[in-house]
Amino acid sequence: MKKLIQDMSLSAISAGFIAVLVGFASAVAIVFQAAQAAGASHEMIVSWVWALGIGMGVGCLGLSWYYRRPIIIVWSTPGAALLATSLAGVSIEQAIGIFLFVAVLTLITGISGWFDTLTKRIPLPLASAMLAGILLQFGLSIFESFAIAPMLVGVMLLSYFISKRLIPRFCILLVLITGTTYAWLTGMFDLTAIEITTATPVWVSPTFDLSLLIGVGLPLFIVTMTSQNLPGMAVLKSSGYAQQPISPIITTSGALNLILAPFGGFSFNLAAITAAICTSDEAHSDPAKRYIAGVSAGVFNIIAGLGATVVVSLFAAFPAALIATLAGLALLGTIGASLFSSVHDPQYRDAAIVTFLVTASGVSLFDVSSAFWGLIIGMLTLLFSAKRQPTPNANQQ
Repeated sequence: MKKLIQDMSLSAISAGFIAVLVGFASAVAIVFQAAQAAGASHEMIVSWVWALGIGMGVGCLGLSWYYRRPIIIVWSTPGAALLATSLAGVSIEQAIGIFLFVAVLTLITGISGWFDTLTKRIPLPLASAMLAGILLQFGLSIFESFAIAPMLVGVMLLSYFISKRLIPRFCILLVLITGTTYAWLTGMFDLTAIEITTATPVWVSPTFDLSLLIGVGLPLFIVTMTSQNLPGMAVLKSSGYAQQPISPIITTSGALNLILAPFGGFSFNLAAITAAICTSDEAHSDPAKRYIAGVSAGVFNIIAGLGATVVVSLFAAFPAALIATLAGLALLGTIGASLFSSVHDPQYRDAAIVTFLVTASGVSLFDVSSAFWGLIIGMLTLLFSAKRQPTPNANQQ
């Protein structure tokens, strides 16, 4: 505890807060859609957010503290999107059965250790290229938001450039304060939508349908592993935490999923986008002290879960342009570092560019995201473009 207090910094705590803010505000609507597709009541939807907040909080706090690294656990946003389109006509009890099935698969994957074996075979330049492709849209969203709210984004950009030069450690925090202040003064917050009530978890007993387990559960598991855990691993790897074992994280995610599934915790996994906020230089110049960002993200997630009703309505009050710009600016450094790492070595350059382009394209085949296909096609490019080493001549000594 003493070391935790000594390592605390405002920049790392704010990075954890921003990661939670961006995570909830950018994707909680998809969770609502998934819950509504399964016929969940308002109380059940609040319970889903409660379960997700508690699960993410315990995962972030526990793993970051234990490993002394910024390990961010989140819900699967692509998984929520898949559920939103796949749960129509499915009862809430059957949906909970699907969540428990995915939890068991995740637990087996973590305990078996096969995911660790797979990730060790992925070259760092390709992992970095995949990460850059994922994050590209967030960088572009800064300037897409500029067309929607030019004054708000302009003020945030000006704040970013000034604070980046003068006090870089607190750069993103100052951008958040500047953007929030401007939005407040100009009436861009919709405070009338805020609802102040206590979140109450709702237990739902599961039922199991084999066709749904195969048709929805298996794709949810695959999507979570390929489009969330693989990019999440890439973030840790490209941020200097290459030696971090992934299997214990997968095991922890599966255990949290198993415990919280009856309350609506549909999946938990290693974060990619929000993790990049916590692993960047803006969180702390010393990589050994960035774990504070993960610990603070855990605390803020738990608070968000306990006050699910209030938090969800509060995040809905933030202007979309503010959230998009904040996320993009927070990830600029990671995008640049990933691009450099991906093309720095000529041996991997072609394969890395292919990985980046396929991932950034957003193409999705068989309900599996472009991040997975970018990595697969990049690995194939590397395989076929590898130069053969000259065979030694038996007559030469």
